[in-house]
Amino acid sequence: MDTEDFLLPRSRAANARLHELIPGGAHTYAKGDDQYPEDLAPVISHGLGAHVWDVDGNRYVEYGSGLRSVSLGHAHPRVLEAVRREIDRGGNFVRPSVVEIEAAERFLATVPTADMVKFAKNGSDVTTAAVRLARAVTGRPRVAVCGDHPFFSVDDWFIGTTPMSAGIPAATTELTVAFPYGDLAATEELLDRYRGEVACLILEPAGHTEPPPGYLAGLRELADRHGCVLVFDEMITGLRWSEAGAQGLYGVVPDLSTFGKALGNGFAVSALAGRRELMEWGGLRHAGDRVFLLSTTHGAETHALAAAMAVQTTYAEEGVTARLHALGERLAAGVREAAAGMGVGDHVVVRGRASNLVFATLDERGLPSQAYRTLFLRRLLAGGVLAPSFVVSSALDDADIDHTVDVVAQACAVYRKALDAGDPTPWLGGRPVKPVFRRSV
Repeated sequence: MDTEDFLLPRSRAANARLHELIPGGAHTYAKGDDQYPEDLAPVISHGLGAHVWDVDGNRYVEYGSGLRSVSLGHAHPRVLEAVRREIDRGGNFVRPSVVEIEAAERFLATVPTADMVKFAKNGSDVTTAAVRLARAVTGRPRVAVCGDHPFFSVDDWFIGTTPMSAGIPAATTELTVAFPYGDLAATEELLDRYRGEVACLILEPAGHTEPPPGYLAGLRELADRHGCVLVFDEMITGLRWSEAGAQGLYGVVPDLSTFGKALGNGFAVSALAGRRELMEWGGLRHAGDRVFLLSTTHGAETHALAAAMAVQTTYAEEGVTARLHALGERLAAGVREAAAGMGVGDHVVVRGRASNLVFATLDERGLPSQAYRTLFLRRLLAGGVLAPSFVVSSALDDADIDHTVDVVAQACAVYRKALDAGDPTPWLGGRPVKPVFRRSV
């Protein structure tokens, strides 16, 4: 379909209504219509497997489902069966449910490097809990975050370091410092500069590139030597790298780790896990001051915990992680071949682990370009591919991948025209898409 003929009148009206009712028009900034070409931000009606339908009736092959949370595909039968079973039994009680024991045992069997786990609803819940616990255990005020990773929490200790820092006191932000990924010398220099002040090092253990040899083990040694807590944010790497996350793949054990996203296949569940001697600080079996670790009314909803157990079982029994890698490798190879065939192989670039692919759109000078991203997304959408990233779900099949590659090839043909013209503007259809973190609207 030509982009001039691809119109979304119902989605456009729904987006206008969303902005009237909901600040930003979405409950996650990364889902905002500013992330999509002007007037081409589909509003979803429903999804099944690897496909979603918008309110205009268009069907898409979907990538990055639920911001990487739906890794098994929408409405997965094993997950839904487990959820339905619990919903009929009640979802939340005045005392813990036996399901909480079962879910904790299942999680700790999946992530054997941890001794205890506490569940919550959102990733921010558990990353902030990890930071608070590290500060309590060490008695230190500063948090060292990996400056190369885009997001850790909606809470002040992190958001204050971003361009969207309005409303956050400078005194809070000053307590968060940054270290570069992969650079042990720079991290040691930071720890020396703030000797005795850094409570924890928090990072995603892996991202778009593999950890340099010895890097994670070197961080472990640095944390031990400087007396700070090592925290792995496994929101993305959890299950996608291995069933036990990156720590299970690379063999380096953090003090604390946080999981979410793929854990519930779209149901709201996250987890803080770690060494018993640290986690017990948030419990009742120690002699020190009490630590307000996590206390969430809905953190142990039985149906969400049932979903998490079903997800972990499905990963283990059906080899889901291996399937995600195989699908991603097929997709990456196809996209690279299509881009090269259209002469834009140096401009449409696929990056990341096969189970967690993203793409970069580069301009004539080889620099990242929101305008070229807009051009690319417009062509994908018109071809029935909804892809803010190329993060796969296991519900994709070969036909979905082949269709995606065909649409990418068509998009790359237009990309080549824009590069030859030295200006993508005629192909944008409106304002360029925008980065999530920016100071002005």
